Amino acid sequence: MNVFIRPSFKQTQCSSSPPQPDNCELCERPVARLTRHHLIPKHLHRKKRFQKLFTKEDLITRTLWVCRPCHNAIHKARSEYELGLYFNTREKLLQLEELRTFVEWLRDKPEGFVPKFVRQK
Repeated sequence: MNVFIRPSFKQTQCSSSPPQPDNCELCERPVARLTRHHLIPKHLHRKKRFQKLFTKEDLITRTLWVCRPCHNAIHKARSEYELGLYFNTREKLLQLEELRTFVEWLRDKPEGFVPKFVRQK
């Protein structure tokens, strides 16, 4: 008797995304724990504008595996709306001068290095 068990949404979503690499996809440092950055933020997936611009598969699979310092720098550079609309690829992210400068600076730091961000008032 064959029994079909439907996979959960989370299982299907994870299976379509690329596996976690050994290095950050921005600064290219070897990092043990990477975070997944959704190039099109998940809360924008329901917006009609984003549904018209991107396929459902693009909305789900456009991700980068980045270290925590790079992830923080991405979100510090632009709003989530701007990131999703204009900076939704690795190449477009690196066009942001402040992010490119940060990544080039971070690239030479050791694996466990965590920069201290200075909050601007």
